[in-house]
Amino acid sequence: MPAIQLSVAERKAHRAEAHHLDPVVMIGNDGLTPAVVKETNAALSAHGLIKVRVLGDDRAQREAMYQQLADQLSAAPIQHIGKLLVLWRPKPKKAKAEEEADRKPGPREFKVVKNSSRGGQRPEVKRVRVLGNQRLTSGGMVKKAKPKQKSVKKTRAE
Repeated sequence: MPAIQLSVAERKAHRAEAHHLDPVVMIGNDGLTPAVVKETNAALSAHGLIKVRVLGDDRAQREAMYQQLADQLSAAPIQHIGKLLVLWRPKPKKAKAEEEADRKPGPREFKVVKNSSRGGQRPEVKRVRVLGNQRLTSGGMVKKAKPKQKSVKKTRAE
C-alpha cells in the first residue's frame, strides 16, 4: 500500500496539530519489528496523528524506517525532525449502527416541580436523574421499574 500524498498546506496543518503531542510508539535498537508495525498501526487507527520516537543514531536508517512505515501502513509522512517521526492517517469511521443495536437507553434528566404548601411561595424545582431500570412517579419519586408482565394466555400455552 503506497503512502498517502498530501499537499504542502495539509502537511503544515498536521505539523501544527502534532506539535504538542507526545510519542506514542518507540522504535528500539532492534529496528522495525512486526510488533512495532502492529503497535503503530493500532495507534494510527486510534489517534490518526501520531509521533514515533526512534532510538537509533543513524539518520539514513531512521529515514528508511520512516518511509517503510508510511508505505506499509498507508499513512502520510508529515515530519521527520531529529529522532521524531510524525505520521498521519485518517481515522476509520466507526460502525455506530451495530453499537446502538445492543445498547439500551442511558440515564435521563427530568425537572420535578412541586408547589409550595404555602400559597404565595415559589414552587420548588428539582432535577432528577432516572436510570434505564427506573421510572418517575406522578408525585416526583424515582422508583425501580417493575418487570414487564406476561399475558395470562401466553403463560397457559407454555
